[in-house]
Amino acid sequence: MRLLYCGDIVGRAGRDAIIQHLPGLRSRLALDFVAVNGENAAHGFGITADICRKVYDAGADCILLGNHAWDQRDIIGYIDSDPRLIRPINYPQGTPGKGEALIDIGRGRKVYVLQVMARLFMDPLDDPFAAAEKALATHRLKREADAILVDMHGEATSEKTSFGHFLDGRVSLVAGTHTHVPTADAQILNGGTAYITDIGMCGDYDSVIGMKKEAPIDRFRRKMPGDRLGPADGEGTLCAVYVETDDMTGLATRVEAVRVGPRLANAVPEVAAA
Repeated sequence: MRLLYCGDIVGRAGRDAIIQHLPGLRSRLALDFVAVNGENAAHGFGITADICRKVYDAGADCILLGNHAWDQRDIIGYIDSDPRLIRPINYPQGTPGKGEALIDIGRGRKVYVLQVMARLFMDPLDDPFAAAEKALATHRLKREADAILVDMHGEATSEKTSFGHFLDGRVSLVAGTHTHVPTADAQILNGGTAYITDIGMCGDYDSVIGMKKEAPIDRFRRKMPGDRLGPADGEGTLCAVYVETDDMTGLATRVEAVRVGPRLANAVPEVAAA
């Protein structure tokens, strides 16, 4: 199976990058499944139902969120009606939405998608390790699902790396999101799980993690409240991680970073025809 997971969409630049590049990548890489993190898609903060529809139309099979899940209040009334829109599973019980989805992709195949939010330098949510353990007890690789994609949305590289090793051998991919900076550590762990600490963002890299440069620079220099952060609006780059899995085990046989757009060195895997 061929999977692609696109990093956090930041503002219009990120949305445009997804709309422009994802359809071509879906065809060029003969992808079976595409996930996208959309938690910063609406002017840098949250997502809307209309943006969800546009991301699905571009070729996404599901959308994941994160710590900005509720920044657009309208999403609270929408999320329960969209089974493919996923927020971290370790939010407290009673929070709208779901933190997991088992998605039928046709030809008798299913992909299980799970998201947790880390706790170091983040909101003090329930234990992400325990939440993942509980979820995977009933969604096992090559029993209930042909592939399993897990997103750990977090700040600390140590927490995300620990989480990847914790799930090694039990899922197809553990991918970090949230920092908006792509890491160079895409690898297959000893047990066969593909791993990357952070995919990076889909957005304008002539920025401070997707935001216009002036306001964050001023905040760091003066340590005073300043202008509201706003997403940079130059041409966006799509950053993603590409994974191939073994049909017999569901574990990874290949993992590579994907980058399409200006400023960063472009990288698109060469693949054989499906």
